[in-house]
Amino acid sequence: MLHPGVRTLARLAWHLTQTLTEMPHRAGLLPDDPLANQPPPAEFSELIRLYEEQSAHLLAVVAREWTDASLGETVEMYGEAWSRGQILTVLVFHEVHHRAEMIPLMRLLGMRVPGLYGPAREEWAALGIPAPE
Repeated sequence: MLHPGVRTLARLAWHLTQTLTEMPHRAGLLPDDPLANQPPPAEFSELIRLYEEQSAHLLAVVAREWTDASLGETVEMYGEAWSRGQILTVLVFHEVHHRAEMIPLMRLLGMRVPGLYGPAREEWAALGIPAPE
């Protein structure tokens, strides 16, 4: 544990994975939440598999169930009225927020950091180019 107030990398990854079923279930896109109250997988490879599986499933369900014209319709989310478009925006912002938390943890753990919005420092180095300051 790096710090008692900081989630572990595995916990953050599991939280992102669970959100792929929790929010869509609340929004009425999924009949149930299969990952609710489930412990994280013991193996990181299984967590990655579940994340990829649930991401693909969510994409397919949104494409099938919602249209551009229906994105303004509201749904009760966490005691508030959110538009479907807002739900999708929050899903993206939530993902970005927690991925940003993961980057310093990965560096502190000596892991390779993937470029999310262009090359990461490690990718610049692999190209033989100094990373921008």
